[in-house]
Amino acid sequence: MARSRTETRLAHRVTPVEAESAPETLEPERVSDLGRAPETVLVEEPLEIRVDGTTVATTMRTPGHDFELAVGWCHAEGLLDGVELRGIRYCATGSAVDTDFNVVTVDTSGRGRPVEPRLNPMTSSCGICGTDTVDRLLERLDRLPVGAPLSAGVLSSVTERVAAGQELFRSTGGSHAAALVSPEGRTCVVREDIGRHNAVDKAVGRMALDGDLPATGSILWISGRASLEMVQKAWAAGVAALVSVSAPSSLAVRTAERAGMVLIGFARDGRFTVYAGADRVLAGSEVGIATRCVSEDPYI
Repeated sequence: MARSRTETRLAHRVTPVEAESAPETLEPERVSDLGRAPETVLVEEPLEIRVDGTTVATTMRTPGHDFELAVGWCHAEGLLDGVELRGIRYCATGSAVDTDFNVVTVDTSGRGRPVEPRLNPMTSSCGICGTDTVDRLLERLDRLPVGAPLSAGVLSSVTERVAAGQELFRSTGGSHAAALVSPEGRTCVVREDIGRHNAVDKAVGRMALDGDLPATGSILWISGRASLEMVQKAWAAGVAALVSVSAPSSLAVRTAERAGMVLIGFARDGRFTVYAGADRVLAGSEVGIATRCVSEDPYI
């Protein structure tokens, strides 16, 4: 049913939130038997993404920054390559009362790349679900240019810098985050979502809307593991390094090497491990750095 505002529901309580505001949360009225304060629950709702009126994907996300999410997703898929974005809007068939805030249309006036809709709806934990081949997403991407070396001091401090902007995580404990950081360590944008892929799409989408892509020389920080699809999104955005607080997968490492990207895992407490591009990291005596090689044997 169409809604004029995005609404969040728990039992019989309804909390209205403006559609393009910050991500939504719920505040249950009951308190647990352990006497804890009321918990805040992160909202998850579907978002249908359309390009020039054609549905290309449906993803589960935390409402808020939906335009950024749609643009970031389309950018990662290559749907906006060399195309002028004409507009973004929620689906409307008439008045504002008839607007559906769970459907976003990206308008290119029909100039976008031919659309290949995802085969299945995506969950909040899904990155490339429904695509026919992995190579299709990567073959259009050129190897990244070799830029200036990145400071180990900056790389080791990114996690602490971004943590200050994770308001949703502090209140719910259930959100992922992504941030784009300058080579000097300045945080350009932080976005949170129930899905780690969505958080990246929102952050990259913000940069795209601001005209700041490709993000040459920048660092993409993520709160989850560094999987293939995260490297692919980082590569499409043109960043120099992907930094994760968790571990990478073997395919992520090999894809980062193919892209010419620095890939870092376990970036916590002033330490990190370099999995790809170690020659582009300027070591500092105050930073603990380890390097890892990934075996070609998937069973090792």
